[in-house]
Amino acid sequence: MFNSSSITQFLLLALADTRELQLLHFWLSLGIYLAALMANGLIITTVVCDHHLHTPMYFFLLNLSLLDLGSISTIVPKAMANSLWDTRDISYSGCAAQLFLIVFFLSAEYFLLTVMAYDRFVAICQPLHYGTLLGSRACVHMAAAAWASGFLNAALHTANTLSLPLCQGNALGQVFCEIPQILKLSCSHTYLREVGLLVGGASLFFGCFVFIVLSYMQIFRAVLRIPSEQGRHKAFSTCLPHLSVVSLFVSTATFACLKPPSISSPSLDLVVSVLYSVVPPALNPLIYSMRNEELKDTLKKLMHSHLSQKQ
Repeated sequence: MFNSSSITQFLLLALADTRELQLLHFWLSLGIYLAALMANGLIITTVVCDHHLHTPMYFFLLNLSLLDLGSISTIVPKAMANSLWDTRDISYSGCAAQLFLIVFFLSAEYFLLTVMAYDRFVAICQPLHYGTLLGSRACVHMAAAAWASGFLNAALHTANTLSLPLCQGNALGQVFCEIPQILKLSCSHTYLREVGLLVGGASLFFGCFVFIVLSYMQIFRAVLRIPSEQGRHKAFSTCLPHLSVVSLFVSTATFACLKPPSISSPSLDLVVSVLYSVVPPALNPLIYSMRNEELKDTLKKLMHSHLSQKQ
């Protein structure tokens, strides 16, 4: 029988049994990872370099891209290395770091999406007070609060999860270290503290979700009162990317947490983990850039200026 003090490494889920499929997974993961790095990097560069984009909305978008880069970089490189070298192991400290970072980045991203909903609410429902309520100092404080809340949430869950005695081996049914998989290795009735933390976290996340829903109810009500069609279109255009990102994040995370145990399987768990941890960081920049003409125009100008300097 294992115990937590004797475990020096964990065994992650193998993506495939054959070498050909392992290499296929490696190249697919590499393509997705590079696309996410490039897309999020372009958004960060564009916002930083153009002073016209130094507004609260783009400041929060820059923070969102940083969090997306962090979350996908926590998972994909290790999975790629395991596929390339045909290994499954991850050290105990590496697993602890991965567990902490993924909870940190995903929690902070959700809190930031809540802040971004408030930004859209003030911009559309209280435009005359926008400069007062969302000044530069207030924006920095709200973004810092999102990062700090994610850090605190991750620290609590990581410390509590890794303090549990483990007596069910060291093989995880996932390609990265996550709380549900480690709980499966714990001795019976020893994970109630973590369940309590998860319930508390779920309550906080539900509160944020209610805030986002109420904000958008007020936003849609205000938009429908705008007399001109062009004004309504412009208002919707600034909200739809954020609403799409929130929907993608919440739907995948909710399914991951609430899927019935009767349909749980290693393959389904793997697909769900990819949906909530890899797909959003890769798609978020695309969602924002497709719906945001100002961002696209600025990016084109920067690229044209860069090419002109090379010639």
